[in-house]
Amino acid sequence: MSCVVAAFYKFASISDPEFFREELESVLDRLEVRGTVLVASEGINGTVSGSRDGIDGMLTHLRAQRGFSDLEHKESISEKCPFLRTKVRLKKEIVTLGIQGVDPNRVVGTYVDPENWNDLISRDDVLLIDTRNDYEVQVGTFKGAVNPETTSFREFPDYVGSSLDPSHHRKVAMFCTGGIRCEKATSWMKDQGFEEVYHLKGGILKYLETVEADESLWDGECFVFDGRVTVDHDLQPGQYEMCHACRMPISEEDMANDAYIPGVSCPHCHGKLSEEDRERMRERQRQIDLAKERGEPHIGGEIESLWEKKRNAKRALKERQRIAREASSASGDPTTSY
Repeated sequence: MSCVVAAFYKFASISDPEFFREELESVLDRLEVRGTVLVASEGINGTVSGSRDGIDGMLTHLRAQRGFSDLEHKESISEKCPFLRTKVRLKKEIVTLGIQGVDPNRVVGTYVDPENWNDLISRDDVLLIDTRNDYEVQVGTFKGAVNPETTSFREFPDYVGSSLDPSHHRKVAMFCTGGIRCEKATSWMKDQGFEEVYHLKGGILKYLETVEADESLWDGECFVFDGRVTVDHDLQPGQYEMCHACRMPISEEDMANDAYIPGVSCPHCHGKLSEEDRERMRERQRQIDLAKERGEPHIGGEIESLWEKKRNAKRALKERQRIAREASSASGDPTTSY
């Protein structure tokens, strides 16, 4: 049975975040919906997975809460549910900018629907900025987008302060995975004097869901914060895996590197780990392997099993593509290009 993956967020005032959190956690447990949801006085932010009925039931509950009737979400279908646990956490911010007083409910940039996004970012007088972290940008981004090279969203204000000028950069368009970071960023930038600030409504995921691939200006895959690691333009699991040690996306080329040790390190973190960290990772991997031998469950093993199934599916897909290319080449199909 297929699994529905839903991503959502909403800036809305929550008077009693702890009560909201407890009630939502109970609903998710009852509906067997797994994933992570952050709750703060400024709103909610989450990505979860479950059955069709489970996801619909969760959305019905959320939209019945004060201020959440117009909650929007993005969804995709996955062969396996990417989450194994339910976590509903209380936070100071649902996305951490680290600056007090930023309130998208008070002031925010101009929302741009996915079907109008291409026209906006193709204009010469618009500066396009990817508000995500550097490792996410490396996996995929919009053509012509500026990479601020940040390692966390907290660094974004420093980038703006050092690189942008309201009197010079009069029209700025921003985007992120689901829309939450760029929405908060536009609110802060409006307070800094930037007059025309735009952001992609629903983020990259909504764009991929809405815009046909042959009309798309998206280049690469999109990093997602679950077991799929990345998704392609069809919102299907992409070609990247995840390093168990540093949680960075890794390509097949990375896994062929000598620095890649399954469960222990990858080229991104190999030179940054202490021997104590390495030993901890090795021990974790040993416990996963032992649990497999004994036929016992292990949370890390369950994740490893999901990733192994994903790797096998990718291999099978590549083999089918290879066979199709060979068949097309043999038939002299003039549309085939390499």
